[in-house]
Parts: sequence; C-alpha cells; structure tokens
Amino acid sequence: MARRKAAGTPSLRVLFATSEIAPWVKTGGLGDVASALPAALAAQGHGVRVLVPGYPALLAAFPDRMRIASIGHIAGAMLPADLSSVRLDNGVTLLLLECPGYYERLGGPYQDRTGQDWPDNVLRFGLLSKAAALLASTASPLDWRPQVLHCNDWQTALAPAYLHYRLQPVAASVVTIHNLAFRGLFPHAAIASLDLPPESFVIDGVEFHGHLSFLKAGLQFGDRITTVSPTYAREICEHIHGFGLDGLLRHRHTVLSGILNGVDPVEWNPATDTLIDRNYNLDTLDAKATNKAGLRKRLGLLADASAPVLGMVSRMTHQKGCDLVIAAAEPLLEQGAQFAVLGSGESLMEEAWRKLAERHPGAVGVRIGFDESLAHMVEAGSDVFLMPSRFEPCGLNQMYSLAYGTPPVVRATGGLADTVVDLTGPTRKDGSANGFTFRDATAPALLQSVQRAIDAWRDAPLWREIQRNGMARDFSWRHAVQPYVDLYRQLTGA
Repeated sequence: MARRKAAGTPSLRVLFATSEIAPWVKTGGLGDVASALPAALAAQGHGVRVLVPGYPALLAAFPDRMRIASIGHIAGAMLPADLSSVRLDNGVTLLLLECPGYYERLGGPYQDRTGQDWPDNVLRFGLLSKAAALLASTASPLDWRPQVLHCNDWQTALAPAYLHYRLQPVAASVVTIHNLAFRGLFPHAAIASLDLPPESFVIDGVEFHGHLSFLKAGLQFGDRITTVSPTYAREICEHIHGFGLDGLLRHRHTVLSGILNGVDPVEWNPATDTLIDRNYNLDTLDAKATNKAGLRKRLGLLADASAPVLGMVSRMTHQKGCDLVIAAAEPLLEQGAQFAVLGSGESLMEEAWRKLAERHPGAVGVRIGFDESLAHMVEAGSDVFLMPSRFEPCGLNQMYSLAYGTPPVVRATGGLADTVVDLTGPTRKDGSANGFTFRDATAPALLQSVQRAIDAWRDAPLWREIQRNGMARDFSWRHAVQPYVDLYRQLTGA
C-alpha cells in the first residue's frame, strides 16, 4: 500500500488518459501502468480519474455504470460519444468514452482479429485525445476539473495539440512515452477530419516527414515529457534510438525526464503467488526447487540436477532480441543448459523455437502463445531469466525475475540498465550485484554473459548472494509513484 499524503499537503486532481487498462484491456506495459499508477496516486489521497475507451470488456465489467455527459458536440468528422463513470474499489474513478461505432468491436484495441490495424484508428484515437483535452479545458461538461492531464503514448498524445489550437486549458499536460517506436503516423488529409486547423501541419506543429504524428504533437505541445526509465530518457535523444524524433527531444530536453515504472507487489510476489507450486521468500529460497521441478514437468524438461534452466517470457520479435537467444542456444545446450520459453510474435522466430524443441526434446520446452500461470511458473522455476532486448523503455519481467530470485541476463539498455546490476568484483563487494549485463546486441556477447551466469549458478554461495540482493530491492509502486507526485506539484505549484 502506498503511503498517504502528508498532513496539510493539498491533494491533486489528475486526469489519466489511456488507450488500455489492466486487467480488462491490455497489450503491454501501458495497460499495467494505467492500472497501477492511478491506484497508487489514489492511495495517497489524490483525486484520480482514468479516461479510457468503452471497449466491450469494460462495458461488460461495469453494467451499472452511470452516464454523466455527452460530448458529441466536439466531434467534427468524428462520431459522437457519451461519457460514463464508475468508481473502483481502489478509489480510482473510471471515465468510459462510449462510442459503439469506434470501440465496441471484436478484436484488440488497435487491431482486428487477423492482426490488421483498424483502418479508422486515426478517428478512434483522435476522439479519445480530443475528449481528454475537452475534460482538461474550460469547455468541459463536468464540474470536476483536473489540475494535470496525463497522456500516454500516441493514442492520447494529440490532446495537448487540441489544447493549443482549439481549447482553453485548465490543466497542465504531461505526455509519457512508453515506447517511442510507435509514433501514431497518419496521412496529412486526416487533419480536417480531426478538427485541427491547417496551420497545425507545420514542423513546429503536428507534421512529421509529410505525415501527421500524434506522438510528435504531444512532444511538441506537452508541458512536460516523461518516459519510463532514466536511461531510456537519455537514449531517445540519440539518433539510433530516436525514431526521427530525437531532434525534437533534444530541443525539449529541459522538460524531459525518466521515471522508472513500478511493479504490482500483490500480483508478483513469490511469498503469496497462487499461480506457482510453492511459495517462498528471501529467507526460504530452497523452496524454489519445487517450482523448478513443476516447471520442468509442465514443459517436458528432464529432471537433471546439473542443468540450469534458462527462462524467457517475451514477444518473439527483433526488438526483444529473441533471435540472439536462438543463435546462442546450441552452444548453451551443449553445455547442459535447458530452456523454458513462453511467448509469441514473428512467425519465423516462432518456427525457429519449435524446430529447436524438436531437435532437443527434454532440453527445450516452448509454448507459443500466452499463459498467465505459466508466465509466473517460468519466473519462479527458472534459474536464470533471459531478456536481451535491443531497446527496452522500461521492462517489467526483469523486475519480476529479481523479486522471484531468478537473476536476469539483460542487455544494458533502457530500464534494464537501470534495474539490473552486473556481477563484478566491486558490485559483489558492495552487495549490489543482482544479475548479468552485456552491451553489444550480438549472440556472442549474450552467450558470454549467460556463461558467466551459469558459472555463478554453479557456485552455490555466490548464487545465493545474487538472489538475495535482487529480492531485497523494492520496485513496487509505493516508491515509483512519488516522482510523479513531485512532477505534478512542480507543474501546478501545489
């Protein structure tokens, strides 16, 4: 539980705008943050309302929601919408943007069931952005007025542009980048449909190399820009990681900061986790062996006391470095290692894992798709967790692994560099070593780092030190929330 605000400190009013929220609609880390950060703010006594589209899962979950406003008059070429409200047990109020023509569809929030982007995403998330801006302006149909509008990723990042061009703001705006690779690019012609003036389509406006970019708009007009780790905040100002927006980010570096995400200490806690075979904590790490045996059984791995289990739960994509693991797998298997892999993604990588499992029955266990209970078992039952991302804004699995006493091997980038401390002489001496890192995004570099991890695993006293170091560190939202509160207070003068 996050701490309450200090006595005499005024509470804040925050409107959190998001395209997804766990557990109802989630495709990645944004869904987790949209659930956990508002809850942590509310636990401190702040007034938080989360604006999210009225997807079928949310409408089904809250049949008793209350309709509170119509916002059809803002629409322009966009469809009209209603706003409904529901109060959650954690103190957060959900504001559901109900527009059946845009949001009540079979499929995901961004794509249909075949994996194709919805062709009207520009209007679907244009409406979400403009609704967020409306509620943060003098024209809001609600009596409640936020002091801060917190937008997340491209799907809501057009809101600060609406506040700049079309509305009178009553709230400061924050735009958080969860992944700069997704910039919300659409044709120039969409400007008219979105009710943006022609003069907005300029380099100092929403134009990005001949396209409209929702994210560029937010980075241009947001009062503050944050991203989800300090290292990623530095990396996105570099050409190699900037996706064409690094120049703008360098220009606005004085309002850019990185705040590391937190994790849910209730859902991800080996001492209380109901999805693993046996609970354990920092002082009962021997019980982890029961989970290793259970993981092996689920994935058909041989019971071999001399074999370390290397776990991975990941999207099978180039970004996540899945190809690096595949390239390094054969040498590791020759050394006696086993693999426990869960994920899905690019078809070529999925097939490569299937073939590897066929060639090495009993040593490679692979499940294509996603299984929540198996994800927890991989964290609890593996000896080492692999996360060799080419870039990683924050990452959550490495923090889960640390909490579960499963030292991770990661590429030192983004939030991975901010959370995993490589085992060296000095870091062992000062008690900070909790995993293994490498810098070059190559299979040989990964292989060398994993071999170091296996060598350390074979040294039982050393391995227990590394495990305990990781489990002792607190990555929960009780700590992660405070930099956001400080940021909001700076913006509002509260």
